Amino acid sequence: MRHFGHIPSASRAGLFHCEPAVFTADSPARTLAVALGATLYSPATRPRLAEDIRKQVARGVASMVLCLEDSIGDGEVEAGEENLVRQFAALADEEDSRGLAAGEDAPAPGDLPLLFIRVRRPHQITDLVARLGETVRLLSGFVLPKFTEARGQAFLEALTEAERASGRRLFAMPVLESPELLHLETRAETLAGIAALTEKYRERVLALRLGVTDFCSAYGLRRSPDMTAYDVKIVAHVIADVVNVLGRADGTGFTITGPVWEYFRPGERMFKPQLRRSPFLEGRAEDLRTALIEHAMDGLLREIELDRANGLLGKTCIHPTHVLPVHALSVVSHEEWSDAQDILRPEQCGGGVLRSAYTNKMNEVKPHRAWAERTLLRAEVFGVAKEDVGFVELLTAGLAG
Repeated sequence: MRHFGHIPSASRAGLFHCEPAVFTADSPARTLAVALGATLYSPATRPRLAEDIRKQVARGVASMVLCLEDSIGDGEVEAGEENLVRQFAALADEEDSRGLAAGEDAPAPGDLPLLFIRVRRPHQITDLVARLGETVRLLSGFVLPKFTEARGQAFLEALTEAERASGRRLFAMPVLESPELLHLETRAETLAGIAALTEKYRERVLALRLGVTDFCSAYGLRRSPDMTAYDVKIVAHVIADVVNVLGRADGTGFTITGPVWEYFRPGERMFKPQLRRSPFLEGRAEDLRTALIEHAMDGLLREIELDRANGLLGKTCIHPTHVLPVHALSVVSHEEWSDAQDILRPEQCGGGVLRSAYTNKMNEVKPHRAWAERTLLRAEVFGVAKEDVGFVELLTAGLAG
């Protein structure tokens, strides 16, 4: 897999100073946590799920969650489980055929995205792994809902058992969405419990996901397409506290992914568009700007920027049109890359202050080191844009790709 691998190599060469690196489901966890990017959710009951997965790969999707929880009805769970077993078998048959045609003795997952299953109860993990049989090689792990210390222990024990039984590395992605985390009087204790439990199972926790829709539900709230999660103050405060406790750059933190953006169809606007005209005029892409505004995507673009400013990386997505904007805004700019390179030069290990190569800012070596390390890891996975390439060009190329 490679981000932007769905666009022609000649187009990538024109966009990137350093192209995104290839990664696989067996890459180091640190790489995969960043490579998740826009994680597309799909109900596990979809009858053509295997075909859908292939289709989304062709659109640049690198990670998917096949959901047995909130996206399907309570009476559909058993059918969803059975469908997953069938669809994994179909994917595995296709992978085997392709591998044998290429002369491989043991076919690998190839260009499939990282696949995760969102379960409702701990026993589903061991049960599904047993039912998947050898096709479990296509699975990267499980998404664990409404995660707290009390609920999470059983899920992680089941994951450990399933990993041992299958011989397959399986990751957990806990979803932080419980009322105990939202309510002020229980938040600190809940966060401390989650921190202790995830540290105990650190090798199995790939990333932490935020369930902002559940947070809003607890107060009967729903943000409009003109507003980001950060405009809903009660939600913004929870995100800040989660990053404060669980997203630290001192080696104790985890990758925390951005909340879902719910909108994907035109609707009546209350506020003026948030997407500035100038970047699109420079790239002669006014039509693209208009299309993004009409589909309420300007709010998404702003939220992605705020996600990164607040310490989040990647995003939960419920519609394929959200994937490319997330990935385009994850590419490291040439200016960011230049600053990070300068900060991490061996001769700067003693600290000090540098004027940036772009002569527009101060780079203070010690305080900016953690930022620089994270930036270069993101650069490895999403690439570094050429000096004159911005997200407009990346969006345009991706849509054409």
